[in-house]
Amino acid sequence: MPEKQNIEYKQSWQDEYLKWVCGFANAIGGTIFIGKDDGGNAVDIEDYKSLMENIPQKIRNSMGIICDIQLHDENGKKYISIQVDPYSVPVSFRGRYYYRTGSTNLELTGVELNEFLLKKAGKTWDDVIEDRAGIQDIDEKSIAKFVEDSKEKGRMPDTDGLSATQILDKLRLTEHGKIKRAAIILFGKDPNRFFPNIQVKIGRFGKDSSDLKFHEIVEGNLVYILNEVFVQLSYKFLTRPVAFEGLQRIEKYEYPFAALREMLLNALVHRTYMGAPVQIRVFDDRLSIWNEGTLPQGLSLENLRKEHNSRPRNPNLADACFKAGYIDTWGRGILKIINSCKEAKLPDPDINEMDGGLQVVLYKTKQGEVTPQVTPQVTPQVRRLLSVMTGEHNRQDLQDKLQLADRENFRINYLQPALEHKLIEMTIPEKPRSSMQMYKLTEFGKRIVEILEN
Repeated sequence: MPEKQNIEYKQSWQDEYLKWVCGFANAIGGTIFIGKDDGGNAVDIEDYKSLMENIPQKIRNSMGIICDIQLHDENGKKYISIQVDPYSVPVSFRGRYYYRTGSTNLELTGVELNEFLLKKAGKTWDDVIEDRAGIQDIDEKSIAKFVEDSKEKGRMPDTDGLSATQILDKLRLTEHGKIKRAAIILFGKDPNRFFPNIQVKIGRFGKDSSDLKFHEIVEGNLVYILNEVFVQLSYKFLTRPVAFEGLQRIEKYEYPFAALREMLLNALVHRTYMGAPVQIRVFDDRLSIWNEGTLPQGLSLENLRKEHNSRPRNPNLADACFKAGYIDTWGRGILKIINSCKEAKLPDPDINEMDGGLQVVLYKTKQGEVTPQVTPQVTPQVRRLLSVMTGEHNRQDLQDKLQLADRENFRINYLQPALEHKLIEMTIPEKPRSSMQMYKLTEFGKRIVEILEN
């Protein structure tokens, strides 16, 4: 029988293997065979009498647990089995915690250790009371937005006339009158006051991650982030091709909106909140979203691509987001992303575990294909603006060339549409309101000018 998750073969005993005993006790249990090779064949051990006496003592003295240890004989060759039962409480060896996952024995540290200890205590990170916070740290406008969003699905209990505290009680986000961490993440006025990196970083890159063009950081509670990230993506990071059906203006995202929303929600709900922020990378040909936090034990990347049960890392957050209608808690998130890409005739997304987290990547086209260029409907105002641009211009210079005195008219009808369609760009995109800001034609804008001139 080959080695697997709950079986380990050792030809001889070393005290180092007490770590394996600890790892099995903290996971699902298992058996260590002493006196067998990697193929499970008995190789005989000569000192079995002393080992049968010493091993139980060492396990009990170093970890405080008891294991069933048996001596076996196979064709005259002696070997020992150490049967380790799973323990409901955390087991440490010399002050360190080990965990058996797959065929690997891991030492738990940092965030992984924190989550492990909470799980053994019957808690999750988001279920812990935050003693430093009170109802004064909760943003009632965010709660109101959340309640309004929930009306479409009708999953929320009746909240008419209830105070913020009572609504949090309904959502099980308080305990004994105190606020849970999940309440701060969902509705906090300033979640970063309590926990670092409650934010989403968005970067615009060229061909690879070494070519950063500009970036934005969105921080705040989950209700705010969910809306603001799409505002930033829409106006600064993604092109929205425009078409007209009759007199109606139709705008579409470069990537399926349903896929982007599901990716962001998955990242926010399932991330490790004591780790790095969610990171969105927008490239010329693809977009990726990464969140810290590995897949739950027993759930593989292959499982994600087919029907599977929902196993949220943060069940309080997941339950609240379900009630708001943001997610459905049936483990369909990745499937919805895949199906959205198929409907948009885009390649299947890549899903990878990397850097201690999960990354989902969307692609504009299949490898080797060329992205078709979409020509936006250029209004007369934008056409006039493009016609006067010969280099870099500040705002006042452009208004003078167009003989426009009204700044608001210029912004709404000329400048903003041209920026949205990526016809022009800022010279200092990371500081939109800089007094040194200039505007120039993009390569796409130059091509559109040539088309219009011809």
